Amino acid sequence: MTTVAALALSACGGGDGGGDAPADLTDKNVGAMAEYAVGEQFRATEPLSFSILYSDHEFYPSQDDWLLWTELEKRTNVTFDPVMVPRSDYEEKRSLVIGAGDAPMIIPKTYPGQEEPFVASGAILPVSDYLHLMPNFQAKVQEWGLEAHLDTLRQADGKFYLLPGLHEDVWQDYTLAMRTDVLAELGLQAPTTWDEVRDVLAAIKQAYPDSYPLSDREEGKILLNMVGMTFGTRAGTDWGYQNATWDTEAGEFVFTGTMPEYKAMIEYLNSLVADGLLDPETFTQDNDTAIQKLATDRAFAISTNAQLLVNDLRPAIEGVPGATMQKITLPAGPAGNVINSESQLENGIMINADAVESENFVAMMQFIDWLWYSDEGQEFAKWGVEGVTYTTGADGTRVLADDVDYVGLNPDASKHLQKDFGFSGGVFAYGGSTDLLQSTFSEEELQFQALMEQKDKLPLPPPFPFTEAEREQATLNESALTDYVAQMTLQFILGQPPLSEWDAYVAELEGKGMGTYMDLVRTAHERYVAENG
Repeated sequence: MTTVAALALSACGGGDGGGDAPADLTDKNVGAMAEYAVGEQFRATEPLSFSILYSDHEFYPSQDDWLLWTELEKRTNVTFDPVMVPRSDYEEKRSLVIGAGDAPMIIPKTYPGQEEPFVASGAILPVSDYLHLMPNFQAKVQEWGLEAHLDTLRQADGKFYLLPGLHEDVWQDYTLAMRTDVLAELGLQAPTTWDEVRDVLAAIKQAYPDSYPLSDREEGKILLNMVGMTFGTRAGTDWGYQNATWDTEAGEFVFTGTMPEYKAMIEYLNSLVADGLLDPETFTQDNDTAIQKLATDRAFAISTNAQLLVNDLRPAIEGVPGATMQKITLPAGPAGNVINSESQLENGIMINADAVESENFVAMMQFIDWLWYSDEGQEFAKWGVEGVTYTTGADGTRVLADDVDYVGLNPDASKHLQKDFGFSGGVFAYGGSTDLLQSTFSEEELQFQALMEQKDKLPLPPPFPFTEAEREQATLNESALTDYVAQMTLQFILGQPPLSEWDAYVAELEGKGMGTYMDLVRTAHERYVAENG
């Protein structure tokens, strides 16, 4: 099966001639297993250490004595040499170390598309050349039908440069959380559409006139992402915005920031600000400030995922008598009751191009394959050590140890799975089967996911891989276009300037190379179709 999958994966995608040949791996297998395969526990044949760029989370900062590290070494004979970076600075630091040629061998926490700026320089490895070293990755791609998803990552040379996290099914975590005690107090039902969200926020504003009912975090990027998706466009810089969006009706790519759907999204959010329903500080305040407003009845709704709800939002409102907070169903919008099918690819791993020169390269790829893509490695990264952090029942159900908490499953426990042991962290624990994904979900979250499963899945957009020359030209335009769209999106939402100046905004984008950029996108897409069908 592994051989068949390798052939299938190397065959899909096209490009302009296949780029450089894969490196000769002779003498690159020191420490590697001779018979590594699906279902095999990876263990290096001699002690190895791999450098890694590590995104250190403020909620569970890394500890040297974590069980994660000691047990990983025990099982795999591998340790990490981490470059620790605060989560808030991770993307900037990642760009700096890659640009300076000082990047560690393993560069995780990279979302699809974020690898593209590093391709032309040759700083990162075309990982698709080395999938034959990763049987677990290949098996999951084949079993879950993710070949088309991988094609969206391919560059013009037919290769891809990111090992993405792989999910068995489409899923949606982010939505709005609302103060459900206030909804009950006012006799309101949880909204299911963005129009209903407006009505609910207006009712809360009337009852609490000194509040902004919705005050968000992450500079509004999550809110923009959610509203944009359900309005039929893409929005939220670093949270889903791309300059080119596939228009299914027109059968071509269009510039995202000038789409009628993008303008409609802005008009909706602008109306919320104008009516005092959306806090204008949403787009500038830090996360702690946004959460603090919930604790003082200055706000009653905020974007969230399941983990943030339990770890941050509910603790923040504990001092408010009778306060309760819950995720609502992701609101439907003009595009329908939809979620993004691209969610089957999660943030993943770039590999420093120099890694292929290491005598331990094959062992490193086997190790990555086991930890991030095998069933056993994924369960270890998420749940920890059986008998210490969890137990398994006769029916296969995993249960946290009585003294261990995670996402509120054991709220009175003295220890925490992330803080005290290092498991279920964002650097290692993502992707996997739906069973594993939902194994830590509360009954409340399972009910939410059941509603998400009823939504329509948006189709995957087709690829438009640039050649190296096209990428260089596109880069000249992209940054200025993205920055200007982000700047004007905020200003239009805040009403400064008014949307009556939309045409002037479009003209400015033309002056910044919008037409040139879109010509590059359409040419690249047409070439891809001609070469791949």
